[in-house]
Amino acid sequence: MFRFQNLSLLSLLSNAQTKFLHFAVKKIVLPALLISLSIGHLSAQKLARIEPTFWFTEMHNPALQLIVHGENIAAGTVSLTYPGVKLVKVNKVENPNYLFLDLTIASNAKAGKFPINFTVNGKKIFSYPYELRNRDKSATRIQGVTQKDFIYLLMPDRFSNGDKSNDVVKGLAETTLNRDSMYYRHGGDIQGVINHLDYLKDLGVTTVWMTPEIENDMEKASYHGYAVTDHYKIDPRYGTNELFKKYVETAHAKGMKVIKDIVHNHIGTGHWFFKDLPMKSWVHQWPKYTQTSYRDQAVMDTHASQADRKKMLDGWFVPSMPDLDQQNPYVQNYLTQNHIWWIEYAGIDGLRLDTYPYNDPAYMADWALKLKAEFPNLSIFGETFVSGVPNQAYFTEGNTVNRGFNTHLPGITDMAVKEGIYETLNGKNGWTDGVNRLYDVIAHDFLYKDPTQNCIALDNHDMSRFYSVVNEDFEKYKMGMALLLTMRGIPQMYYGTEILMKNFSNPDGLVRADFPGGWNGDKKDKFVAKGRTNKENDAFNFVRTLANYRKNSVPLQSGKLMQFVPEDDIYVYFRYNESIKGTVMVVVNNADKEKTLKTNRFAERTLGTTSVKNIMTNENISFNEIKVPAKTTLVLELN
Repeated sequence: MFRFQNLSLLSLLSNAQTKFLHFAVKKIVLPALLISLSIGHLSAQKLARIEPTFWFTEMHNPALQLIVHGENIAAGTVSLTYPGVKLVKVNKVENPNYLFLDLTIASNAKAGKFPINFTVNGKKIFSYPYELRNRDKSATRIQGVTQKDFIYLLMPDRFSNGDKSNDVVKGLAETTLNRDSMYYRHGGDIQGVINHLDYLKDLGVTTVWMTPEIENDMEKASYHGYAVTDHYKIDPRYGTNELFKKYVETAHAKGMKVIKDIVHNHIGTGHWFFKDLPMKSWVHQWPKYTQTSYRDQAVMDTHASQADRKKMLDGWFVPSMPDLDQQNPYVQNYLTQNHIWWIEYAGIDGLRLDTYPYNDPAYMADWALKLKAEFPNLSIFGETFVSGVPNQAYFTEGNTVNRGFNTHLPGITDMAVKEGIYETLNGKNGWTDGVNRLYDVIAHDFLYKDPTQNCIALDNHDMSRFYSVVNEDFEKYKMGMALLLTMRGIPQMYYGTEILMKNFSNPDGLVRADFPGGWNGDKKDKFVAKGRTNKENDAFNFVRTLANYRKNSVPLQSGKLMQFVPEDDIYVYFRYNESIKGTVMVVVNNADKEKTLKTNRFAERTLGTTSVKNIMTNENISFNEIKVPAKTTLVLELN
């Protein structure tokens, strides 16, 4: 991996020069020639990059570590002069193609540019014009994402092609564009998402989450975004850094928020610093390729062997994704500063943390503290693709007794709720099965510091699509969407669910099909009503009605949850504030026949209620006994 410059003097010289050196070895000619050759060799230094590419004034943490990459860059010296900026230390590492510069930036430092000078033997070889920019303190930036919001997850390559000029970018490892293949690029981009923000807003979406947009310069199947090759660059097939910032600003102008998907754990083998590692400990090294066990239990198991724990945390995710060594302080600084940079640069509202359990726990806790110090309103939730509530809760903040430290992670992707909803829709009712499974999952909320910070979903880009999982049963589809949009936590919907897109995740590409109408020339445009079938419009309107109701429902946005033990196959829960006024009642009947619900057992939440309004139909219903059709989730507003 390393490309060290270890050329000897004699290897640089011709035979004639060598003979002359031997003849003049006792004379002054030799030291003079050595000096001349040394300066000539070092003056050929070439600076490849400095990251972060620029920084900001008035940051909470005054420390900044720049990574400098260039051929034999460590052979020279570094200096800078700028009011409020101090070069504290120049760190040389194993690879002489790298320097790590420790700077401090005073609180009174002003925005501006200043040269970072690289010299050899007192001779300046080149300068890099580094820039400090003012922090953007606009009130609409970095708002945070809460259970008031409704997240729409999409894959930019598969959503809409708004700029055909960037479909194929010469010089990248993958230049194949083939919409007939699930694994090649299809041409979707950030401009395509911008073009359809009004569609999402009309649907009731308040927050957009794209799978990673940064460069994935890999040979094949790089469209998913999780094999980064440049942390500071939007993939040119999606657009530019400036366009990404425009996308965030456009969303904010429309009253919407943005979540950025980031990966701490791994990179792609095409990453520039993997091709020329700063040091061996930049990534986890093994005598031979070792893949993670994917066993999150090894992290939390008090009986686990250290070997199992190491394999889980340090094993590579797949051969094309090297595992970063997050115990390395240089790696820590690089990742943390990169995420701070993107948030401040673009004004992102929240972060989704990919493969959270595979990361170094102590580093992730420190990372969370540092980001919250800079951005108190920022929301973060970690992907915990694990089984069971205890496994999920283990990674969230507040469980210091179990972990010995605080993770400072507010929320996770709540797979347990998803499984509870699936069991409610597809299972057969029993003591812990069917509708009782969801009741049991919610009863374990005591394990979280704040379960409302969890992101709940029915599917995503790694799972079979929801409509297929319920066997394309439209009544079950409506039941599940009603549960998603009324349950505690932050609801997230995968793109195309609103128009009944379907398929199973084996292979994954099948659940990542293009949104019909996102490309010029598509036979059907399902972004508009006339392009959808009657059933697709029914699905769209069901989601739209409920999601837009949710926008104005204080109980659904911030209310508490009270659930009742399921009886006669019916599960009931309430979202409420302390007063009865504004209470929302959710009634789930997963049986194959209509049920009559007697409401007297819910008196502690409904005292004085005489009627309720079905928010999907606007129909007022007598409250004493409620007819609940088969396979139905009723969402009722207490009058």
